[in-house]
Amino acid sequence: MKEWFSIPQLLSERLPDLPSSYQGIRNVADREGWDACPDLSRIGEGGAREYHLRLLPPAARQRLAVKYTTYDASSADKERSKMLWKRFERLTETQRETCRFRLQVLTDAETMRHAGIPGHTILSEIKRRHGVGKSALYEWRAMVGGIAREDWLPALAPSNVSIGNGVVVEVAECHPMAWQYLCSDYLRAGEPKFSACFRRMKEEAAKNGWEPIPSERTLRRRMAAEFEPAVQVLAREGREAARRMYPAQRRDKTKLHAMQMVNTDGHVLDLRIRAPWSKDPVRITLLGIQDIYSAKILSWRLCEAETWEAVRSAIGDMVENHGIPQHIFMDNGKAFASKKISGGTKSRNRFKVRDDEIGGLLTALGVEVHFTTPYRGQAKPIERAWKDLAEEISLHPSMDGAYTGSNPQAKPHNYGARAVSLDEVYALVANRIAEHNARVGRTSRVAAGRSFNEAFAESYAANSHLIPSPTSEQRSLWLMAVDQRTARKPDGHIEYQGNRYWSQALQKWIGKKVTFRFDPDRLHDPLKVYDPQGRLICDASCILDAGFASMADARAHARSEKEYLAATRAFLSARQLLNPQTLGRVTLDQQPKAPEPPRAVVRRIATSSVARKVETDTEVMSQDEFSERFRARMSRVTANVVSFPTPNGGKR
Repeated sequence: MKEWFSIPQLLSERLPDLPSSYQGIRNVADREGWDACPDLSRIGEGGAREYHLRLLPPAARQRLAVKYTTYDASSADKERSKMLWKRFERLTETQRETCRFRLQVLTDAETMRHAGIPGHTILSEIKRRHGVGKSALYEWRAMVGGIAREDWLPALAPSNVSIGNGVVVEVAECHPMAWQYLCSDYLRAGEPKFSACFRRMKEEAAKNGWEPIPSERTLRRRMAAEFEPAVQVLAREGREAARRMYPAQRRDKTKLHAMQMVNTDGHVLDLRIRAPWSKDPVRITLLGIQDIYSAKILSWRLCEAETWEAVRSAIGDMVENHGIPQHIFMDNGKAFASKKISGGTKSRNRFKVRDDEIGGLLTALGVEVHFTTPYRGQAKPIERAWKDLAEEISLHPSMDGAYTGSNPQAKPHNYGARAVSLDEVYALVANRIAEHNARVGRTSRVAAGRSFNEAFAESYAANSHLIPSPTSEQRSLWLMAVDQRTARKPDGHIEYQGNRYWSQALQKWIGKKVTFRFDPDRLHDPLKVYDPQGRLICDASCILDAGFASMADARAHARSEKEYLAATRAFLSARQLLNPQTLGRVTLDQQPKAPEPPRAVVRRIATSSVARKVETDTEVMSQDEFSERFRARMSRVTANVVSFPTPNGGKR
């Protein structure tokens, strides 16, 4: 685009807001001091003085831009405007105030120029009003030259900012291999220090002749400019650290109601505990179920680990005391995803879902199971409760000396001083969870200053018709665990955990698979046995092994066997079956008669010397009589035959 014009050229263009005579334009140039600006005035090739189009009025500049621009100026202007305002948003408030002051000075100067005030008078007035000299005014006017009036404010930013007029300031030159080596060394696992990486890069640059190499401070700024913080964290600290830089999802629970959704998880207490099953102190897991709407802890159990027995018991406590929820969110762990808990749930991410799989506890209760990602506090609100309860339980004064620390680096100075009993932990956990639920002043949107208990009770009372209560038959689902075995020959007994269970009804299921429910803590109690469709078959009692020389056990077994046989015999007699003698007579009396053999019309002639009389209704003829009758019959047939004509007219 042509940017420099002499006065004759400007006169030939007939530009708006400029006089139509040579002397008129000359007077404008003298009045506004065009010759006094060395950057916007020069001597052209022919010796005539030329002026930059920035000195011209806006209307004249636009006319020249339309005529001499050979590219799409509109898109370029939009891009420059976008970059100018983007830079303006990153300025400090002090820098923005500087832009506003400069814009006010230029606005006053333009207003006086359009009013026809001479240039030297404008300079004097600007000096008096704002204390700005001639050079500063010309510099600011040059900064907005060629820029739309609405973009003057961001274009007047101080020159010490990183971007000027929408153009990124060039970075210091660095050898490509040196820069690649530095980035590869710094952006890796282990989080090496930048200074150490820079020193190693300098050593390699000296060996390989990589030049130029900027200063460490310059390369630090370039690293920060080219690689976003999230990219650096991902490369140096890993995916989990980078994920924490993304804002967590905040879910609205006000649309729910109590017992609509619950979530469950386990937390290992940081305590050394004396347990009956171990000689050495152990760590105990606190397993709990929380109502998502109110955040109340509904049930909890202490267990050695997250086993399916503990999960079953916790679910049973919740259902017994509060009802059956519609949804439950749980970890995809082995205990929570056990077939005994969530059997038949197609979304379970562990084990193989078989067609003959036993129905799990939650599936049988009609609860929809959702499996979450383990170790993701955002997926389960109960993780937040464990954070509070860890402080309330493990760091309680009564547990002093038994605290282990949250990690090996956080062990207290009195680590291993003592171990607390399991009964003490039970009492403390019960007390702290009760206090956790009853504490007022909760700031959640649901609680609104109340306690979790109050928020839960209010919603539970208003929506009790939506919360199903368990029946007596459903109680067996959580009061007993579930497993499958085959009824064994010859009597149909079930063997489990070294015990034998039997009922006479199992004789119909010999060799077939049955499902049974049991209490893991009471293996000698009867089992509830079900068919594959879930129908109750019987209660199978445990048959205890007897001592080898125990006469009492032998007599008890004989008495039980005698009673079994007597009951079986009584059942058989009650059916009023026939005895064998009566059954035989009935069979003989009702024996069917033998059918008569069919009689043949033609019999073979006996070859013995004594002829036997044939008892038959058919008359037997002699050979001569048969021949005579045959000829007579044939003669009657021949009389009715018509002769065929011969070729010569005769008859045959």
